[in-house]
Amino acid sequence: MTANATKCPGCGAAVSGRFCSACGYPLEGAQCAGCGSALISGAGFCHRCGVPVGASLARSRPVPGARAPVNSVVPWVVGGLAVVAMIVLVAAQSSSSSSGTENATVPLSSAAGMARGPDLSTMSPRERADRLFNRVMSYHERGVTDSVAFFADMGIRAYQMLPSLDPDARYDMGRIAEVAGDASLARAQSDTILRESSTHLLGLTLGARAARLAKDEPTARTYDRRLIAAEAAERRKQLPEYERHAADIEEALRTARGQTQ
Repeated sequence: MTANATKCPGCGAAVSGRFCSACGYPLEGAQCAGCGSALISGAGFCHRCGVPVGASLARSRPVPGARAPVNSVVPWVVGGLAVVAMIVLVAAQSSSSSSGTENATVPLSSAAGMARGPDLSTMSPRERADRLFNRVMSYHERGVTDSVAFFADMGIRAYQMLPSLDPDARYDMGRIAEVAGDASLARAQSDTILRESSTHLLGLTLGARAARLAKDEPTARTYDRRLIAAEAAERRKQLPEYERHAADIEEALRTARGQTQ
């Protein structure tokens, strides 16, 4: 690694420049291939025009002073706008759920033009990530697997873009990975939580889920026993993330007790 090289936040490879050559992760100083705006480090999409960023776009950036052919730019812009419209729809539906109107269906065709839709630019990165987490979990609970797959990638990217990840955020990212079928990413988040606190209920809950997703029942039962043993002392800490994910913890404890009897 050279003196000027850094480590890619996305894949861990040695990088220098504006994009990771291994995974396309945008670094400081990267510009949108569609509109030329400065990209937020780690962004999956341009915050201004919605064009996706990545290795393929990095290779297609226009030469300075040359005008990109219209046909090469329009498909990316249209695709990006569609993604932005979907994110606006997520935010709008999340807002309606907080006021008891979640059952009202908002047509996708009208999502981009909502006069009173939430302004995503005013949300903090954590708020945007949490909205995507809630949407993925909602689709998962209803068995809408195609929507889970669509939003899971955006949700994971949103958490990866956060400047730091507390146990609550790591659990959220791990749960998104788990419901999307990525046991290794879910296990990695569990391991990180437990390295900081070996009895953290969310780390143990996620570890058991990831092990069962990987069909590793002996490891899952080890997490079950640790969860049961840690419950009383951890409950007394009254951590806010325990309240937020109380239903998941209770479900994990029921499973653990059933498996260890």
